[in-house]
Amino acid sequence: PMSLPVSGSTALRTRAAVGPLRRHLKQPRHRPARAQAVAEDTNLFDPSYDPRLPCTVITGYLGSGKTTLLNNLLKNSEGKRIAVIENEFGAIDIDSELITDKTSIEGGDTVIMLNNGCLCCTVRSDLINMLLELCAPPRRNNIDHVVIETTGLANPSPIISTFFVEEMLANLARLDGLVTVVDSKHVMLHLDEEKPDDAVNECLQQVALADRIILNKLDLVDDDEATAIEARLRDINRLATVKRTIRGDVPTSYVMDVGGFEIDDVEEQVMESEHQHGHSHAHDSNDPDSGHEHSHSHSHSHEHSHSHSHEHSHDLDHVHDNTITSVSVSIPGNLNLERVNDWLGTLLEVRGNEIFRTKGILSVTGCDNKFVFQSVHMLFEGDIGKEWADGEERGSKLVFIGKNLDQDELEDGLKACLEE
Repeated sequence: PMSLPVSGSTALRTRAAVGPLRRHLKQPRHRPARAQAVAEDTNLFDPSYDPRLPCTVITGYLGSGKTTLLNNLLKNSEGKRIAVIENEFGAIDIDSELITDKTSIEGGDTVIMLNNGCLCCTVRSDLINMLLELCAPPRRNNIDHVVIETTGLANPSPIISTFFVEEMLANLARLDGLVTVVDSKHVMLHLDEEKPDDAVNECLQQVALADRIILNKLDLVDDDEATAIEARLRDINRLATVKRTIRGDVPTSYVMDVGGFEIDDVEEQVMESEHQHGHSHAHDSNDPDSGHEHSHSHSHSHEHSHSHSHEHSHDLDHVHDNTITSVSVSIPGNLNLERVNDWLGTLLEVRGNEIFRTKGILSVTGCDNKFVFQSVHMLFEGDIGKEWADGEERGSKLVFIGKNLDQDELEDGLKACLEE
């Protein structure tokens, strides 16, 4: 079986991991022992079933509409019993008609029960401890999905890493996806905000790491502005899907069961990113759930009293600080195992802080299957994918999202790994 050993914390891993491959930092690919609460579930013997509690992280800059989105999810949970964790100080701003009970627990955290079986928690102490409590009986018996809302100024990277490096948590919960809510009216200002010492700003990080992006408050901009904003978001992150909406009104399925960190979905995501690149305005305007209210003429009488003159303090056509972008690299042929190992391992070890996410499909000499991989900064996961089909042209496709990426440099690096 194929293996891709890489030194240090960036070790690649396959299901048939041997030697240094065991020293990996990732969500476990094995199916961990089921918690006692669900031990009797008939899916226990289904090899594709993952018993861990799925968790979605919702992030977005201040005022983007995260709380409105959460209230919509809780009101329209579609039968799912959702636990919401507010990972910040302050009260949970949940509509009062949903609340049935409120309890304080150890450490100053609060748990609020809702009348549809969902619950909300404020975390003032330790997010990991709260997640572990939700994963344990008796609470685990009554939870289908966890949604974690971050503070508007949060860099979501540490929360993502938690699911990879905390072994106890990784055996009980899995990261399903990162959803970023964007305020259409002000997002360009936030994306272009200069930070000291070349620091990457939080809004850029939230967009770069996302699996799903909700382009919210669309009624505050006109169609041309919305198109320019969506194009900018796709330039930053071509792996994410973008949905337009007005008041965070998106179907539950767009936020949950995302599969953003499922290695089995990497090939489809990479191919879809190629399709979307250059088609940033193909946003399914016939989708009734898309939230694309293109027919509004700005003469509506919403509760906001703005005149829709859109007197922005920035020009949509000015040169943006595109230090964070998406870069795709695609080359035909087979790769030498040792060379691609050394190149990817060194790249992530040296530049892991600047490379936010990577997904790719590799064609390796001597392997009848595709090798698929993904990374978040220096955390790497790889696995054997589907067999190459008869007559299918073999080649490798990689998508990088990061800071100061040089397409020619990355392409040259991958070409140097080709089998001679």
